Amino acid sequence: MKKIKALTATCVVAMATIFVSAMPTDGIMTKEGKTTIVNTQLLGKKVRGFRGATPLKIYIEKNKVIKIEALKNQETPKYMAMAKKLLANYEGKTVKKAAKMEVDGVSGATFTSKSLKKNVQLGLEYYQKNK
Repeated sequence: MKKIKALTATCVVAMATIFVSAMPTDGIMTKEGKTTIVNTQLLGKKVRGFRGATPLKIYIEKNKVIKIEALKNQETPKYMAMAKKLLANYEGKTVKKAAKMEVDGVSGATFTSKSLKKNVQLGLEYYQKNK
């Protein structure tokens, strides 16, 4: 009887482990060492530049924005290169300050600029709510 109980308990633990490990994570916020990375691909899927979504990865350490990088998108490379220069304005700022910033868009890449700024805002808000 003890062997059956032990075997049953082992099976229950194994099944629980399988179910927990199979649960999807939201994929929005991950950790790499001391760095938290916020991926706006899901958060900003409805945020559109001129030709579509403009997802970002926002790297945060000690509650400061370390860097922001643009992910794969359908924007015209020339305009995306112009617009993503505005992302440097957020680097080195605290998350709280960066979330409140009113960064100027880039002339000639207005739609792309607006979508990048919106994605930064969404990502930083998500970080503040879920850290």
